[in-house]
Amino acid sequence: MSRPFRFAVNMLTGCTAAEWRAKCRQAESMGYDVILVPDHLGMPAPFPSLVAAAEATERPRVGTLVLNAGFWNPALLAREVATTDQLTGGRLELGLGTGYVKAEHDSAGLPFGSPRERVDHLEHTVTELNRLLGDPGHLPATTQAPRPPLLLGGNGDRVLRLAARHADIMAFAGGGSNPDGSLRLVSPSELAGRVAAYQGFAADRPEPAELNYLVQVVAVGGDPLTKVRELMGYRTDLTDEEYLAHPALLTGSVKEIAERIRGHRERYGFTYFTILEPYMEAFAPVIEELRD
Repeated sequence: MSRPFRFAVNMLTGCTAAEWRAKCRQAESMGYDVILVPDHLGMPAPFPSLVAAAEATERPRVGTLVLNAGFWNPALLAREVATTDQLTGGRLELGLGTGYVKAEHDSAGLPFGSPRERVDHLEHTVTELNRLLGDPGHLPATTQAPRPPLLLGGNGDRVLRLAARHADIMAFAGGGSNPDGSLRLVSPSELAGRVAAYQGFAADRPEPAELNYLVQVVAVGGDPLTKVRELMGYRTDLTDEEYLAHPALLTGSVKEIAERIRGHRERYGFTYFTILEPYMEAFAPVIEELRD
């Protein structure tokens, strides 16, 4: 039996405390289940933002999509995670990834390793967080035991294997990194292959993980092909039909988008969808449609 749908909004822009509280409450009123914050320079700092989001709301969980593991020392991160889990009343979901923006590491004066080195550090971080937060003597202690739910994001085999061993949620972005650090969109068939690879690595899990997908564009109403052009910068070799079938792009009427999401659950197993902040309001009627 499929999991029920969950929907998150990834908040990208900073603002005053009053404005932050207002938009988090708006997300709650629209039916979003999770309020997320990414981990990029120039965007809001994750942990204080999540504490403020939890204080302003009652129902949504809060989380990171995703922390750049290269920015964090595992012991210091464990302290941040435990404190945030306490201050949010056990509503935290911890998302981690390798990081992919070299310019941010350069700006922060931090090394940007090879892909292998970045995955090594992510694996070390996960191992240390499990050890530290799972220790009954660790202070501060988390509210959730043995730790908050862990989300891992990525597409490569090593990250998929790591997620199969440790993650409660596996997050797919449908993209990969070019050598220059820019993003490219994988085709729907490639994405299905990545999901199948993860499912193979996770075949021996006693409980399946939740599968998350990060949507790039939402366009309610109008001609779906018009919005296809907004994604053409990612790849020029995909056909219009491949773009329209891609979960990165949700276009059409509210009912059509709801049907597309049901189709993505059937094809890929995605039940947890993340919407970027600019599309929060546009997507809200789809949440209502899918709750019926």
